[in-house]
Parts: sequence; C-alpha cells; structure tokens
Amino acid sequence: MRSFLFVPGDSVRKFDSAKKTAADALILDLEDSIAPDQKVTARGITREMLDARNPAQKIYIRVNALDTGMTLGDLAAVMPGRPDGIVLPKCAGAADVNHLALYLDAFEAASGTEQGTTRIVVVATETARAVTKLLDFEGASLRLWGMMWGAEDLAASLGASRNRTNGRFHGPFLLARDLCLISAAAIGVVAIDTIATDIDDLAGLKEEAIAARQDGFLSKAVIHPKHVDVVNAAFMPTEEEIAWSQKIVKAFDDNPNSGVVKIDGKMIDKPHLRAAVKILALVETKR
Repeated sequence: MRSFLFVPGDSVRKFDSAKKTAADALILDLEDSIAPDQKVTARGITREMLDARNPAQKIYIRVNALDTGMTLGDLAAVMPGRPDGIVLPKCAGAADVNHLALYLDAFEAASGTEQGTTRIVVVATETARAVTKLLDFEGASLRLWGMMWGAEDLAASLGASRNRTNGRFHGPFLLARDLCLISAAAIGVVAIDTIATDIDDLAGLKEEAIAARQDGFLSKAVIHPKHVDVVNAAFMPTEEEIAWSQKIVKAFDDNPNSGVVKIDGKMIDKPHLRAAVKILALVETKR
C-alpha cells in the first residue's frame, strides 16, 4: 500500500470524500482529531463507517494510546466491524505491540473473526521514550505489519519549538525517521513515512515522498485527499527503475547458480536482486 489517508472518526462528510479517492487505505481516527468530549460519540460513527466502506480500500482504526484507558473501549466499538488493522499511537517497543495483540486475540474470538487477521501498524516515534525503543521490536507479535514515524507529537515531547524549517526536518526528527526505517527493515515490516503538514505545497510533498521511497519507505501517510494522487505516483517505480529491475531478474534467471552477475559493466549481487523483485512486485500489484 502506497497511501494511508487519515479521516476524523466523527466526520461522515470527510469519510465520504475519502472513499472517492485512490488512497490504498483509510485510517479512521479516534485519537488526535477527536475532541475529548466527543470520543464516545466518535466510536459509534466510526463503527457505521466500517459498514459503509469502499471495498477497494483497506480500513484501519487509530485507537487511543494504551495509557489513556480508552483503548479497550475503542476496540469494543470497532472490532465487530472487522477493520483490516489497528493503528497504535504512542507505541514504545514490542511490549506495547504484544499488549494490543492480546486484546485483538480476545475481540477476534468474540466476533468469530479468523485469529491473527487484524493487522497492527504502530506510530513509533511520538515520544522521546518511544524513539529510544525503536530497536526494541524483536519478538513483537506477527500481527505487526507496519511502522509509521511522526514528528508533531515528538516535537512536544522534546520541547522543540518547531520540527522543520523551509520544509526540511531538523536533526532530532531526521534521527527518529531514519531509526524507524531501519527498525522496520530489521524486523521485516513496512516502513510508513509521516504526513506532510502543508496542505497546498504539492511540489514539496512530491519531493518528500520521492525521497522517502528512494530511502526505503514503502508507504506514506497523508491528511488531505489532494495529497493522495501525488503520493501514489511518487511511490510507483519509474520506467527506468522497472527496466533495470527486469534486467537484473533476467540476468539471475539466466545464471541461476551465480551469486553475482555483470550487467552493463556493473557487478550485481543478490541484495540487488531482492530489491529488483520488490520493485517488480509493486508494479504487478498496481496493474
């Protein structure tokens, strides 16, 4: 999946608009976009949204963090609607993932849902403590599918007055970004880039999304429908990348017993082959 579009869990109007976009997944939000006195009401509205979903889109629910005391209530409201996944904010390592996984085990059993089918995506950089736990995801539940990084809450946690200047993230936030990417790669889950907060800067969004894909992120979160097409395009390989990947795959198919092949004067080994296969698989899934 290339794009995750956030939708407030209490806005049917925005949900109806989001369903018409090409977003690969929607994240119905019960956390930051909902006022404290509207949390319970939003649960019911989100549950109705699950019943009215676009079959072409995955639906994830961002619940409230484990330390709020609201997580179980959120899950009780939405799990009967069988969301594709749960987004856990303020996550700090494998222990939090496994805590949520135990809840999901119980709710799936109660609703007759096949065990283990509800995925988990964590937002893994929203506090200073969470950043220190980014290398502590070994042993996390197999439900863990993706790791997203975020800069807005982290700024508050660090006491930073801003997290970027002229569209460029400052050092502490780049550190969190890169550690999230590395951690996701280390445990074999999808790395998801953070949102772009400037709604109207589509050129900046394109540049940011292309840079994220080139670094190894496989998806990006967005907060406005007009960001979806820009991100989707940025996360598709270029024709040049596709052609080069096809050359690599063919070279190894022609030399199945070789660990290294030579293409256009360059020595290519198995890591290049794995990267080429990923690129071609992405193209195939979007045809």
